[in-house]
Amino acid sequence: MFHLEAKKPSTCESEPLTDARVRATLSVFRGIVTSCYGPSGRLKQLHNDVGGHVCTTSQSTALLQRLLVTHPVLKIITTSMQNHVSCFSDCGLFMAILCCNLIESGQGIDVTPTTVIELNRLLLSLCTHYLKSEGCGCRLAVDFSSTPVLLGLVRTVLTSKPACSLTRKEVDYLSALVLRAFLLTIPEKAEDRVILGKSIIVPFKDHRVVDSTVFPGILIETSEVQMLRLLASKKAGVLKVALFCVSLSGDLAETGEGTLVVSYGVHLERAALDQLLSLGKELVRAHVGLVICQKVIHPSLKQFLSAHNAIAIDRVGVALMDPLSKMTGAQLIGTLGSFSPSSFGCVKDLCSATFGSKHFFHLIPSEVTVSSLLLCNRSDTAWDELKLTCQTALHVLRLTIKEPFVFLGGGCTETHVAAYIRHKSRHEPGSILRDDRYTHAELQLVAEAFCRALESVAGSLEHNGGEVLRDVTYGHFWSAPSDSPPAVSWQDLLSRCGCGLHSSQQELNWSLLRSPHHPFMPQNCLPPSAASLASHLTLDCFSAKLNGLHVAVETANLILDLAYVIEDKN
Repeated sequence: MFHLEAKKPSTCESEPLTDARVRATLSVFRGIVTSCYGPSGRLKQLHNDVGGHVCTTSQSTALLQRLLVTHPVLKIITTSMQNHVSCFSDCGLFMAILCCNLIESGQGIDVTPTTVIELNRLLLSLCTHYLKSEGCGCRLAVDFSSTPVLLGLVRTVLTSKPACSLTRKEVDYLSALVLRAFLLTIPEKAEDRVILGKSIIVPFKDHRVVDSTVFPGILIETSEVQMLRLLASKKAGVLKVALFCVSLSGDLAETGEGTLVVSYGVHLERAALDQLLSLGKELVRAHVGLVICQKVIHPSLKQFLSAHNAIAIDRVGVALMDPLSKMTGAQLIGTLGSFSPSSFGCVKDLCSATFGSKHFFHLIPSEVTVSSLLLCNRSDTAWDELKLTCQTALHVLRLTIKEPFVFLGGGCTETHVAAYIRHKSRHEPGSILRDDRYTHAELQLVAEAFCRALESVAGSLEHNGGEVLRDVTYGHFWSAPSDSPPAVSWQDLLSRCGCGLHSSQQELNWSLLRSPHHPFMPQNCLPPSAASLASHLTLDCFSAKLNGLHVAVETANLILDLAYVIEDKN
């Protein structure tokens, strides 16, 4: 039996941003991402209504994996957010908050959407040119001969995720550890074109964060019995390695698709075992000392290899095969037939490592381009969040190798750039407008909306009801406690700006961030001490923030330009 239903007509919604339901949906989404932003961001618990795993997070990556979005306008934002995060790992919340702010501020001015879109693009071009220029006052160059800037970058990523539940001591320890794990992936003999290795995160839950450690090479978890048995037959010195991505269990399912023709009297299992033992003899003749298989190795083949002083490790999983291939120089073998001697690789040594109740084979390479970060945390939830955070930090470091700059974080880049745009649009409009299609008045309105959107991102870092301010010298972001006495001066209430570069004891004046003020040109001379103090500054990834800015503006423009939303309800 089956049931037929008539096709439902598609729905057509004109001017979707004028619909109160759509605007309310955007407001709810904006509230979710805004409340997650920064080191004091509020955590979200995500789960379905029938039970299952509960995720506690404030990370955009985890949010996107579990948030079910149905409205087409929101899908545009989340898809853009997902694409950005998949390429850059960081600044996903920044991109989403700025996009929502630009949509809201763009609707609130008396200018046509087409004009808003075109002027947004011109202002984006102005931002990009300034942020990439040598005179940018919120950008630091990275000196790879010293570590303060890189440490500051990793520290910022770790402290921005409160669900990791890290103390200050743990942040300091883990920042140095993550940086060391990354540095081990840089080849010692780097030529013009550097090919970075890989850092693998090995789980070790229910232990202290300070028990985490880094190893050059790869850790492969095993049982204590297998480790002792295999290491007893280990040869000294360099080991030749063979990597198999095909099962060596003798299972007939591995023979592939099609019809299997068997002659009368042939025993299939015995024939498969004979083929495996023939393979083992070929490996022994080639003096292979270490056989690693992604899947299962037959016990008889393991015993044969062990009798000839060759170590067999199986069930390593698909995730480790590519790092193993890169580290050893071995090619993946996907057949039980003959193979070329050139497919073998080598490791400098193989030893054991024991942590708590876990036992590992430690493969040490001749040239270190792969590292293993044994990562600990006190609970499953905190470990899951910490793993994502460390992966983000490692990716951010890779991006910094490509573009060796960082932005000042803590909201200071956003307020500094907003002050720069206000000054340019008010005093040098000709540097933005390239023709007479738009008036100075339209530019003023759109530029003010653009600046308010940027400043709202910075203001989203304050979650405790405190006052948010800017200084009128550098244009940096400042936050005052919510319980501040009314008669105390700003200089006595404030400590340091959002990025930590400037102190309130300097000769500065402040104004409330959300209040109107006279445009000023922010000073763009970074003090000589900035690089040396960078390990204690809040820093943002240059590539991730710049791309997040572009994606936010282009996505907001796309949504502001929507005239109709047509949905197929079938």
